[in-house]
Amino acid sequence: MTENMKKNRTAIYETRLGEFREKMEQDPSLGFAKELLSAFPQSEIYLVGGAVRDAALGEKKQKDYDFVVRNVLPETLEKFLKERGEVVLVGRNFGVYKFVPKDFKLEEAFDIALPRTEHSLGAGGGYRDFKVQSDPKMTMEEDLGRRDFTVNTMALDLKDGKLVDPFHGLEDLDAKVLRAVGEPQERFKEDYSRMLRALRFAAQFGFTIEGKTFLAIQDMIKNINDERQRGGKKERVVPYETIAKELLKAFWRDPVRALELYESSGALYELMPELFSLRGCEQPPNFHSEGDVWTHTKMALANLYSERFKKQFGEERPSAEVVMAVLFHDLGKPLTLKTPERDGTDRIRFDGHDVAGAEAAGKICRRLKLDSLPEGSPIRVDPKRVEQMIGKHMLLLQGEIEGMKPSTIEKYFFNPNFPGDGLLQLTFADALATIPKVGEPDLENFYTMVKRIEGLKSLVKEKNRLPKPILSGDEIMKRFKLKPDPKVGELIKVLREAQLSGEVGAEDDPIKERKKKGFKILEKYLESK
Repeated sequence: MTENMKKNRTAIYETRLGEFREKMEQDPSLGFAKELLSAFPQSEIYLVGGAVRDAALGEKKQKDYDFVVRNVLPETLEKFLKERGEVVLVGRNFGVYKFVPKDFKLEEAFDIALPRTEHSLGAGGGYRDFKVQSDPKMTMEEDLGRRDFTVNTMALDLKDGKLVDPFHGLEDLDAKVLRAVGEPQERFKEDYSRMLRALRFAAQFGFTIEGKTFLAIQDMIKNINDERQRGGKKERVVPYETIAKELLKAFWRDPVRALELYESSGALYELMPELFSLRGCEQPPNFHSEGDVWTHTKMALANLYSERFKKQFGEERPSAEVVMAVLFHDLGKPLTLKTPERDGTDRIRFDGHDVAGAEAAGKICRRLKLDSLPEGSPIRVDPKRVEQMIGKHMLLLQGEIEGMKPSTIEKYFFNPNFPGDGLLQLTFADALATIPKVGEPDLENFYTMVKRIEGLKSLVKEKNRLPKPILSGDEIMKRFKLKPDPKVGELIKVLREAQLSGEVGAEDDPIKERKKKGFKILEKYLESK
């Protein structure tokens, strides 16, 4: 890169950071920063870490603000903050305050800290395995030197707007290089979860992990499952909840890149070794000319972020549940593989692989506690919903879609207890990655199913909600003088099929007329029996 190009790039970052600082100055929830600088002229306040990194990258949304305050005693800072909002002290020795200003609702509380250093206690790898010392007079260079990666060691001085960048984080950010601060081995010994964080950043931002840093990950990733005795009990050094958060963030942002990073670093072997069974698992070439199950899976993952996928489902990113369902959807193939040579079948077969794969996927999701993230998070994964999607991902290949009963479509695509939208997305990504020896991927059944779903939606005004049954079980029993038994359930199903097929009229028709037609349909059915 020429000097002029470097200057131009630097100017872009300076402009972005300047615009970001102006935006912060206009944010009323950050008024406490101006008040602090005014009340204590000797004080300094810096925005540090991820928010500065993201602002330099041009990211529009930042919700996690971490501040470091210098030259103010901890008790003075605590009193100042409590006068202006809700304060929680995170560890007496940490010097870190969770702060929410009065009259504001924040997605995340502000972290406000004194400059601090961290010293390893020698046990290694866990967030409890170091001693934190805070000092209001410590330099920012010392404070930033304890952090994980150079791109996270930048600080924006809110007093004069200058960027503090002692470890050349902006330079690495520009080069898209993720580099540990100092010696990588030492950084990872302090907290093993930093290795997964490196993989997540690389997937999230398209970074290349610097050579020494990546070698350290490859060497130390075996420690990610370490346990130790604490208080007479065994506990994980890196909790599964932390692993779940980093893993899901990586795969949600770029599943193919994440899979490649997890494989090449060794993290895949440590956390999801079952996926290695996909490598070398052959498929019938007439239907899967793309290659083995591993290749097919990577192609399916890539399809989730393709233009064709966006055209079908919109610009919104698929949920992490769908991503993980696609990642695991063919885990059952190696478990059910039958070949002509070994088993005398007519071709390579995977009978029942959908059911076997659902069970295997559920076990992985539960082991890694992928449901430990907060409810409502787009990266939270419910193992049951993943199992449901995988268990039915062959639905569109089983029988004629045109002849499928409306109640079956209702069961899978209008049921709040079944992830129908996710199943459609999984099916689409899977079908696009199924490359026949001759011709294009076959999406006829997919589009037919979409058409039938839209047809059922047209029965009602409210999207994704089918009409309620027009007759209850009690009404049916009373009319035909039946006792509670399986016969009543059979009649309810018959009437539901007729209702969803439009045989009892539209939802806008008078309910009396629809009930009358319903009884007539049931009378004819009983007569035929």
